[in-house]
Amino acid sequence: MPDAPQSLRLTTPLPLDSGGELAAPTIAYETYGELNADRSNAILICHALTGDQYVASTHPITGKPGWWARMVGPGKPIDTDRFHVICANVIGSCLGSTGPASVAPDGQPYALRFPVITVRDMVRALVGLLDGLGIERLYCAIGGSMGGMQALSLAANWPERAARFLLIATTARHSAQNIAFHEVGRQAIMADPRWNGGDYYAGEAPDAGLAVARMAAHITYLSEDGLTEKFGRRLQDRPDGTQGAKSFGFDADFQIESYLRYQGNGFTKRFDANSYLYITRAMDYFDLADEHGGRLTDAFAGTTARFCVVSFDSDWLYPTSESRHMVQALNAAGAPVSFVELSAPFGHDSFLLDVPALDRVVKGFLE
Repeated sequence: MPDAPQSLRLTTPLPLDSGGELAAPTIAYETYGELNADRSNAILICHALTGDQYVASTHPITGKPGWWARMVGPGKPIDTDRFHVICANVIGSCLGSTGPASVAPDGQPYALRFPVITVRDMVRALVGLLDGLGIERLYCAIGGSMGGMQALSLAANWPERAARFLLIATTARHSAQNIAFHEVGRQAIMADPRWNGGDYYAGEAPDAGLAVARMAAHITYLSEDGLTEKFGRRLQDRPDGTQGAKSFGFDADFQIESYLRYQGNGFTKRFDANSYLYITRAMDYFDLADEHGGRLTDAFAGTTARFCVVSFDSDWLYPTSESRHMVQALNAAGAPVSFVELSAPFGHDSFLLDVPALDRVVKGFLE
């Protein structure tokens, strides 16, 4: 079981890549398992875009199990009988860490006064959390999707802070296609009249725009084969009891339409629209090679850590070619790295779903 909800306020300002700073931000986190006497068994799990610190505990808003509860726990691949697991909400988010919905020093929500952040800024805050917890070196840093970007940034900029890095369904740079999908989502939010230039905290939130943003993004997390198998072109049963009939209108005739609307509407209950803007912008700015003079290999120069890179054959958001690009750079830097492409029908979301082969890879790498 996790400890009670926890947070740590950094005691010094957090410098940002933009040139600004956050004055003593708060980092919300959860922990699982006991930290051993020499503090050598800590694992940091970094969450994805819409994830949070509730990796293996019940979500306080939705009541659903943690987003990786199948992976983290006693006797599971990330075994909390052996490891002390930490998962923190990134800055810019909305589940307890300082973000645009947080109260600024003047007593009002930051809204768009919150500074634009980068993935490296997120990791800088995580390093501050580790310092506050007295953990100098992690046994492993693990992340999927945006969480993998954070783990990569930690490996490149604070290589001494972890002995191992497990990078799953991720990339060292956001592609033009990735940026394009994010821009569609941001524009949907900003086109919602309730967004009000980001200043909506005293009134109604731009839920319609945020739901559309989530719908567009969710399509990128799935595979065409998976969508076809699960939904195909099947029609919804109508409220009047009519089965599989067209409405000849613009209701959710197809099952896939109903599913996407469900995903979008559910998302608005647990996430802040401004946070979505800030976090997607941070991901779009992410380019690890650019941060290190234009050569990805130079980002890993001198590292002594071990790496494991995992991709999925149905992931078209961060395809295997991106993982191979990372592996080639790690090899060129002389880093010990293992790589595997797993077969799964779920697209990018495969790292979150029931893929037994991933369980074996994670368990094997940690052992």
